[in-house]
Amino acid sequence: MKYLVMVQGSQADYEAMTGRGSAQSPAWDKTQLKAMFDHMNAITEEVSASGELIDAQGLAAPSTTRFVTVDADGKPIVTDGPYAETKEVLAGYWVLDCASLERVTEIAAQVARCPVPPGSPDHPVVIRPIDETGPAQD
Repeated sequence: MKYLVMVQGSQADYEAMTGRGSAQSPAWDKTQLKAMFDHMNAITEEVSASGELIDAQGLAAPSTTRFVTVDADGKPIVTDGPYAETKEVLAGYWVLDCASLERVTEIAAQVARCPVPPGSPDHPVVIRPIDETGPAQD
């Protein structure tokens, strides 16, 4: 079965990774940043070698987000993000094809053990099965 494994984060986390810490997220130094990237790359290499990897990406900072809706006439309304009320955002993901929920949970636990600076917020790793049933039939 295919699963989406999502890493959560916030704009404060992205800023902390560039050395601009805050009360919500302490500043990272180059050694801590390298440890995080090494950890995530090792997981990607492992699931690639096992044949479970379909795709994996880290995402740009939430400050680069665009929100697109439409008005009553169907014309696009585009606004920049993030908004203050947004606490967590998708920071990165893996799309995996795993034999079981237990296996993808093992991988998510590895992701959750990523090294971070002391005092960093604890963000969950979210697993979502990918629905491959196709469109509903009449």
